[in-house]
Amino acid sequence: MKTISRILAFCFLAVMAFSCKKSFLERAPISNANAENFFKTKADFDLAVNAAYNSLYTTYHPEGPVSYVSEQMSDNAIVYNISGIEADKWAFKDYALRPNNTMLYQFWQECYKGLYNINVVLSKIDGAEVEAAYKEGVKAELMFLRGLQYFNLVRIWGDVPVVLTPLTGEESYAVSRSTQADVYAQIIKDVQFAAEKLPLQSKITVKGKASKGAAQTLLGKIYITMGDKAKAATVLTEVVNSKEYDLLPTYAALWGGNVKNTKESIFEIQHIGGNPANPYSRYHQGFFPNTNIFQFYGGGMNQVTDDLWNEYETGDVRQDISISKGYQNGNVFVAQKFPKKWLDANAVVQGGTAYASNNFMVLRYADALLMLAEATGNAASLNLVRARAGMPLFGTASYPTAKYPTLELAIEHERRVELALEFHRWFDLKRTNRAIPVLSAKGKAITQDKLLVPVPEIVRQQNPVITQNKGY
Repeated sequence: MKTISRILAFCFLAVMAFSCKKSFLERAPISNANAENFFKTKADFDLAVNAAYNSLYTTYHPEGPVSYVSEQMSDNAIVYNISGIEADKWAFKDYALRPNNTMLYQFWQECYKGLYNINVVLSKIDGAEVEAAYKEGVKAELMFLRGLQYFNLVRIWGDVPVVLTPLTGEESYAVSRSTQADVYAQIIKDVQFAAEKLPLQSKITVKGKASKGAAQTLLGKIYITMGDKAKAATVLTEVVNSKEYDLLPTYAALWGGNVKNTKESIFEIQHIGGNPANPYSRYHQGFFPNTNIFQFYGGGMNQVTDDLWNEYETGDVRQDISISKGYQNGNVFVAQKFPKKWLDANAVVQGGTAYASNNFMVLRYADALLMLAEATGNAASLNLVRARAGMPLFGTASYPTAKYPTLELAIEHERRVELALEFHRWFDLKRTNRAIPVLSAKGKAITQDKLLVPVPEIVRQQNPVITQNKGY
């Protein structure tokens, strides 16, 4: 089967024409001649759709927006000896973010560049001379991607500008922030359309494309974030009943450079690796300590806290599979915990870069099962995840009830260890209203206002109608 990563090997460069090159951005909003000339055939649209997927490489980059807020602002991770403007990076961990933070502005730009790419294609597909079914498929894929982008934006910033068409610079100055309620309404509209129109995963021949199950799982996550457990339970039950997905027999089977698009994977970012011309996985190198013992310097990001390490129960195999206790530097063992889920032991290393091939799962079946337990209040799907890990089932005498006496706390614990360092923790704590009590007890300077990050100062300077979040 083809994989979207092979197409993206070319689109990694092609997308620059859609989102980064100054020459394109200056011309296209003023005169759509470039877009008019380009969007003629199915091949043109295929290229543009695949280029739109490329935004996932920045959104879910190891030093991207989802990584920073979900791990650095949680109790899972810390940073050591990182490069760049260290103060701006440490500010996430320390809850010391300011509107002039350079990382925040970078993240905002990247998200809206991705949305621009999506909206350009959506603005052209209805008028294209292609089959109706093809149009519906393109729209469904891009609405899934747009919904995913806005879901991340609203969880990070709260009220954000909702832009559904390509805008000129002048038009953009009239766009203010939409309320969170309005943002979620648009997200649901997009993702519901995707869920209705996208094919089942088993029917997709290009690996990495969004499927019906991916849209349904995302919709379940959106509903449960909004507090609508009944709708979340309905759509997540449909995912389970589809029989499209299943837990792999062992937790260890989920990880490795050649482990891709398994039965447990619902939506996965594709990497090829091997050389710089291909999309390659940066997670292991980015999360490795900042040392050069394997012909590459690690990024020092998302180093693991003792608090996360100690969250695992005795005998939980997921602890050693997910986290390394340290590394060997000659005859000296350096005790510094770091993630190892994305280790590619066979990665080509050239010029100080490891061109790893590990994919990244944005949505996987264990996540869906744990959300279903949360939505229904039924421990059955939680216990499927625990049984795979060989751990005592919730509700049995051997379960650590003294530490996790309620189903809610049991799910919180299980999500933390099962999905450790996969960019979920902070969002989970926010969703369950547990962020402030949990993180303040661990020394984080978190307040109600700091459950959202500040709008970048440059954004507000460029567009004065954009307001600032409270507390900044």
